Amino acid sequence: MYEYEYRRAGTLEEAAALLAEVEDSRPLAGGMSLVPAMKHRLARPARLVDLNAVPGLAFVERTGSELVIGAMTRHEDVALSPEAKAAIPALAVLAGGIGDVQVRHRGTIGGSISNNDPGACYPSAVLGLGATVHTTRREIPGDAFFTGMFETALEPGEIVTKVAFPIPDAAAYVKFHNLASRFSIVGIFLARFGRRVRVAVTGAGPCVFRASELEARLSDDFSPAAVEDVSFPPDNLTSDLHGSAAYRAHLIPVLTARAVQQCLEAG
Repeated sequence: MYEYEYRRAGTLEEAAALLAEVEDSRPLAGGMSLVPAMKHRLARPARLVDLNAVPGLAFVERTGSELVIGAMTRHEDVALSPEAKAAIPALAVLAGGIGDVQVRHRGTIGGSISNNDPGACYPSAVLGLGATVHTTRREIPGDAFFTGMFETALEPGEIVTKVAFPIPDAAAYVKFHNLASRFSIVGIFLARFGRRVRVAVTGAGPCVFRASELEARLSDDFSPAAVEDVSFPPDNLTSDLHGSAAYRAHLIPVLTARAVQQCLEAG
């Protein structure tokens, strides 16, 4: 570790002001990603602004055709939420498979998507469902939010307040994960809205992305057979000790087919 300043905000306005005062300040939510990054000196903020005392940022509620989740909502609360299970069961399944018990009780959805780890689960739900990310300054479409490895469209001092997920006709999340960390080696979030299908892939590359060919095929024929013969290109995919780019490319259509089957079985 290294020297930094810690401040605890009581309101969003105070948090925004504290972030603006010092260059290279970072908001602190659950700290499940930021604190380890600081320990390894991959992140070196001059000031941490703790959001845990800010009221009104932890909730799960259905509003019309959307499921809205507050940025400080813990993974475990989403996993156990009756509203999430009823509106988007795949989202509850995703949250329940993040990390271990300790991580699920501390980690938050806002922290996860703001950090945008290449193997994180929540970014695939934001992209797969076409969610809208609400911040202290604006609303950002999910398709424009994730911009690169550990990078997002957030500006300095901008804080995520909630995420609004459109409720699909069907959805599934399937991941092949690292046994130690439970991060995705490849994770697929699939959502169907009428005949339109969205497929988001996490873990396979530097940043979550949509698989356009798989989406096109499934929009014409929503069946596992429609994607089983797809040869996904390994270009720009990740190779590491957990799997080669070719291995990840092979997994993408395989896991997508499983996600389709889950949707069909759920009716």
